[in-house]
Amino acid sequence: MPFAVTHVLLTIILVDIYRDYVVKHKKYFTLHTIFFAGVAGLLPDIDLILNLFLNFFGLSIAHKTITHTPLFGLIFLIPGIMLWWKKKHKEALYFIVACFGILFHIALDYLFTGDGYGIMFLYPFSAQMFDLNLLSGLSTTAIAGIDAIILLVWLWHEEIKHKISDFI
Repeated sequence: MPFAVTHVLLTIILVDIYRDYVVKHKKYFTLHTIFFAGVAGLLPDIDLILNLFLNFFGLSIAHKTITHTPLFGLIFLIPGIMLWWKKKHKEALYFIVACFGILFHIALDYLFTGDGYGIMFLYPFSAQMFDLNLLSGLSTTAIAGIDAIILLVWLWHEEIKHKISDFI
């Protein structure tokens, strides 16, 4: 199961790589946009926080239901497209990277969770769970180690590409 840091880090890394090597457009893809993408990579788990709040009123919401469906991610794409058509590209990208972060979170959960904790892609129309559980043989410590390696490789890339040591 991917940790929260995995969802944030991998989303930031992919959006940053896309910005640096594909579009090469830092006017629209600012550092704030990349940060926002990382926050969006964690957004499907907002149902956990919402559940804590709802518990005060005797209500609850199940984890990995509506916030873990493609529909939840695509809701953010609609305003992004509308803003893009209105030539508000910088604002549009916030919604577009939010959509990407949410969908990428769902993809990670689909690939790496299992044991009854899969993704219900078609919720609320179907409660059938889907998962590949690719990390089923690894311990929690090994998965945390993978997160550390991902972080170190990304920091090395940032040092080579952007000279982040100049800011220390």
